[in-house]
Amino acid sequence: MTPERRSAATRITVVGHATVLIQTCGLNLITDPFWSEKASPIAILGPKRVCVPAIDFDNLPPIDAILLSHNHYDHLDMATLTRLVERDAPLIVTPLGNDTIVRRAIPAARIVSGDWWDSHRLVDIEITLVPAQHWSARNLFDRRMALWSGFTIRAGGDLVYFSGDTGYGDGSLFKAIRQRVGAPTVALLPIGAFAPRWFMADQHIDPEGAVMIFKDLDARHAIGIHWGVIPLSDEGRDEPRDALVDALAKYQIAPECFVAAEPGYVWELTSPTRPDPGLVAITQKG
Repeated sequence: MTPERRSAATRITVVGHATVLIQTCGLNLITDPFWSEKASPIAILGPKRVCVPAIDFDNLPPIDAILLSHNHYDHLDMATLTRLVERDAPLIVTPLGNDTIVRRAIPAARIVSGDWWDSHRLVDIEITLVPAQHWSARNLFDRRMALWSGFTIRAGGDLVYFSGDTGYGDGSLFKAIRQRVGAPTVALLPIGAFAPRWFMADQHIDPEGAVMIFKDLDARHAIGIHWGVIPLSDEGRDEPRDALVDALAKYQIAPECFVAAEPGYVWELTSPTRPDPGLVAITQKG
C-alpha cells in the first residue's frame, strides 16, 4: 500500500508489529520502525517475521520524527533507523540512554532524549514520554542501562497514545497517564507476545490487560498491535485476536471500539476545522 504523503487529520496506518505510521497536522511520525526480516543482533539467528510490512519502505512518505520506545531488537532496529536517517534525517525522540546507542551506530542521527513526563514540541504537536512497565537490554551487560517508555502525541484536539511494550502491574501507571496527560482519542496497545503468563506478565500485557489499560485511560478507541508479525512467545498467531474478542465481551465493550489490527489497517479521525498545514519544519522546545 502507499499512504498519503501528508494528512491534516489524524490518520494511523499499522505497518506491522509495533511499527505504526501516525500522520497528523501535516507531520509524519513512525513508532519503533522495523523493516528487517529478523529481530536479532545476528542476521542468521533470531525470530523471523511471518508477514511483510504493510508499507514497502520505498512507499513510505517522508518521516519527520521517529518515536523509539526502547532498545530491544524488535523495536530498535538499527538497519531500519540507518535507512530512515539517510533518507529523511528525521528527529528521533527516545527515552534516556537510547540516544547513546543510536549515535554510536549512526553519528548523523538527530536525537532528543528524555525522562518520563518530558515533552518535546514539533511544530503544532506535542510529544510526551510516559511511563511503561518494561526493561531494556541489547546485550548481556547493559540490562536496564537505557530507559523505556510509551508516548502521547497531542495534535489539536486529538491525543494519540502509544504504549510501547509494557506490563500492567497494579494499573497505577495508566491511571497516572490519564490524570496527567488526558484521555486518548486513540490508544495503540500491544496484545501479543504474552504467553506463558508466569514469564511474560511483568513485561507484556495480554489482551485482557490491554482492555484494562483501555478502561484506565478512558480512551475512545484502541488499536491492538504487536501481534501476528514476529513470533516472540508461546501463543498461536491468531490467539491474541481471539482473546481480545473474549476480553471485550467480559468487560462489555463494543468490539468496534478496540480492533485487533492486521498490517495495513488504517484508522482516521477527520477534523474538518483543522487548517491545511502545508509544508512544515521541525522545531524543538527547550
